[in-house]
Amino acid sequence: MKEIENKDLINYLTYLKYNKNYSENTIGSYSDDIYEYLVYLNKECLDYRDITYQDIRFLLDYYHEKDFSSRSIRRKISALKGFYKYLVREGITNSNPFVYVTLPKKEVRLPKFLNYNEMLEIFDTIDINDIFGLRNRVVMELLYATGIRVSELINIKKCDVDINNKTIVITGKGNKMRLVFFNDVCKKYLECYINLINGVSKTDYLIINANGFGITARGIRLIIDKVIKNTSIIKNISPHVIRHTFATHLLNNGCDLLTVQELLGHSSISTTGIYTHVSLDRQKEVYYHTHPRSKK
Repeated sequence: MKEIENKDLINYLTYLKYNKNYSENTIGSYSDDIYEYLVYLNKECLDYRDITYQDIRFLLDYYHEKDFSSRSIRRKISALKGFYKYLVREGITNSNPFVYVTLPKKEVRLPKFLNYNEMLEIFDTIDINDIFGLRNRVVMELLYATGIRVSELINIKKCDVDINNKTIVITGKGNKMRLVFFNDVCKKYLECYINLINGVSKTDYLIINANGFGITARGIRLIIDKVIKNTSIIKNISPHVIRHTFATHLLNNGCDLLTVQELLGHSSISTTGIYTHVSLDRQKEVYYHTHPRSKK
């Protein structure tokens, strides 16, 4: 039974990679969640091909006993729904019992972001006297100017950048292409950086490591950690926090939600909608400046 389980799981993950174009991170999460489920069934002496809705109720109890958050449980159930949908289509099981499962209520978690003065402090503390200091400045400038994901940043090639028009072609989730823009400040550092790496780079990728090859996502996180250590900021700053900062600052300065959605590469406006919660200050300001009875 274990070999069949492993075979079906491997085949499903291969399907996600080549047929659905899922990212490595997403596939890794699905793999972990489904494997954990199969281990649970093995301990309970259950066959994954004959699972009933009643069995799933006990599975949910198991998740709650493990103190998994609602967000984690939602992710696990979503992974299993997809897995069983695949099994039904392949004729391995007759039905998908997970279609009847109601996902736990989604927790509203407001994204963390930095204020503009904190961003200025970050930029001001980066020493750009050598090529890799300049690279670090470019990394921070690009993340803040474009709001791109770290996975998108590390996959930018020099040919994707149009310096004159201040645009970059980005390949996002599911290999979807979009155009992002950068400002004149970013252009200044980016242009200087590209000129410097021409004699050092051993790759077509824009952001390089100390050996001249394309950098990894972990390498970007290490750069951010190094930069933040030289500031007075005590928050835990990840690349995604910079992405949240980009979106929040745009909305606070009057950008509409649909434009932010396009710039972030969100497929659904509901994903972008979470940022409306963190732009209340801007909404208050607009209200008190525009409503007739709020004016002095």
